[in-house]
Parts: sequence; C-alpha cells; structure tokens
Amino acid sequence: MVSPAAVEPSTNPGRGTVPRPGPGIGTQRRARGRLPSWARVFLTGLVLWVVAVPVTFATGNVNLIPTIILLGSFLVPVTFVVYAFGRADGVVTAQRVFVAFLCGGVLGVLGASILEAALLRQPSGLGYVGVGLIEEAVKLGALWLLARHLPRYTARDGMVLGASVGLGFAALESAGYAFTALFAAPGGLSLLNVVETEALRGVLAPFGHGLWTAILGGALFATAARSRHGRPRLRASLVGWYLLMALLHMFWDASSGIAVLLTLLLTGTPTQLTLISLGAAPRVTAAQVDTYTVISWALLAVDAAVGVLILVARWRATASPAPAAVTPQTAARW
Repeated sequence: MVSPAAVEPSTNPGRGTVPRPGPGIGTQRRARGRLPSWARVFLTGLVLWVVAVPVTFATGNVNLIPTIILLGSFLVPVTFVVYAFGRADGVVTAQRVFVAFLCGGVLGVLGASILEAALLRQPSGLGYVGVGLIEEAVKLGALWLLARHLPRYTARDGMVLGASVGLGFAALESAGYAFTALFAAPGGLSLLNVVETEALRGVLAPFGHGLWTAILGGALFATAARSRHGRPRLRASLVGWYLLMALLHMFWDASSGIAVLLTLLLTGTPTQLTLISLGAAPRVTAAQVDTYTVISWALLAVDAAVGVLILVARWRATASPAPAAVTPQTAARW
C-alpha cells in the first residue's frame, strides 16, 4: 500500500489525473541520515590528504608536495565556507562568502606583508604587538572594503563574513608556512616538516584568524545600527574590539616564548640561567621539553577559549534578522 504522502497527483489535460510516485520512506530515511555537506567536504578532503602523504613518502615524487600543501592549508577554511553556503540568505549569499574568503584573504595577506616589511624591520619583543595590530587591521579593512555596498548590516552577518575573510587569510598563511617548512631542514627538502606544519595549523585553524576576524566583523556591522545612514562607521566600540583582538593575536603568537620563560622559571638550573645571560644556548632535559609543551598548549587553549566565549556571547546577544528584501541591484553587487 502506498501512503498518500508518497503520491503526488499530476494533471494532464485530456488524460485525467495520473499518480506520480514521490520519495519513498527508504529514500527519506537515507536523506535524514546523510551527513551535512560541510562534513562530507571535510571528510573527503581529510581522506585525500591522508592518502597523499604516504604516497608522496613512498614514491618520492616532489610534484605531489603542492597537493599536500594545498589540501592541508585549505581543508578547514573551505569546510567553513561550505558550512556558510548552507546558511546563505539575502545578504550572506554564497557569492559574498566566496568573495570574502578569497579576495579578503588575498588583500589581508598582501597588506600585512607590505606593512610588516615596512614597519617591523628589526626583530624584537615588540614584533608580536606589531604583527597583531597590523594583521587585524588589514583584515578588518579588507572586510570593510568588500562590505561597503551591502543592503543590510547585522552583527551576525558581520561575524559570518568576517570569519570568511579571516579563514581565507589563514589558509594562505598556512600554505606559506608549509612551503617555508619544506626548506627548513639542512641538506634537502623535508616532507616531514610540511606534514607536521599542516597538521598543527589545521588543528588550530578554527581558533585563530577566523575567530578574531569574526568578532571584529560583528563589531563592525553593529556600528551600522547607530549610524544615521545605516552604514558601518569608525566608533570607539569598534576600536576597543580591534585592540582586544590584536591582544589575543599577540598572546597567541607569543605563547611559545612565554612558555619558554615559564619553563625556565619553574625548572631552570643556575647553570642554564647563567648560560642564557651570557647569550649561549643551554642544554635542556626531556622533562623541560615536556613542561614546555604542556605550558605552550595550555596558553593556546586559554587564548582560544577566551575567543570562543566572546564569539558565542556576541552571537547569542544579537537577534537573527528577518530575511532581507533583495533587489536585482543589490544582488548584483560584490
């Protein structure tokens, strides 16, 4: 027996009503049990990367190295883009998410490279501060530039588009770090360095640039609600959020150095401290290496937790807007 829900009438003039079979119960169950698109993209990319690594090791074919770098660098960021595609509306369209990811990421990387080369010529402890201020500024500027003609501005839309810009930046930066790691070992190419770099940055990708720029994007778009023309404006609240994200960025980058300092304070011997004061590199024990690793990861976890809590709180504090009325003129922009 066929249930009424599984039959759709189709009227054909002159021939009466002919039943048209609809989706059966088995098909509906399979549809319900399927993984979402973003999960399928992530799992497929992960399997391809895991297969590409041993094949490259086994064959020694250096032509496969770009495949490993690109898959590893873009897997997590592209997964978010696919996730955002599934939640597109009249403002956060698939096209805008893609443009924010690609163009925003490229503009951010280029802008950061130019400013860091011009302003941070001498390495110092203040370099972490400068990098945080510069990179958060260029990502915010790229988002502001790309979003200048949107038909509507809400904090949640700003978070989604900001995350797209930040993850585009992160993907390109990860690819650069992986490429640099390839030549880090003396005496030849080091595929192992590439794999380690890709794996580490892949795990940390959701908690860095994408998170910080998502929070900044929400703060940027929120200024439009208090603007006379309904457009984002430079306000004290935006500057405050920018400085806070730059601080999180600085702490993230400096976590390794802070971990070294804390390890020496907790486990350092007088001989080691004397050698360091003389500019020499002391030998470290296995226990000190383990202590450094634990402290380093703990600092990153604290930084990530603060960012996630801020983002969740900001998301919950903003109401989900009604669908925007999109005209052909506004839909064509971007």
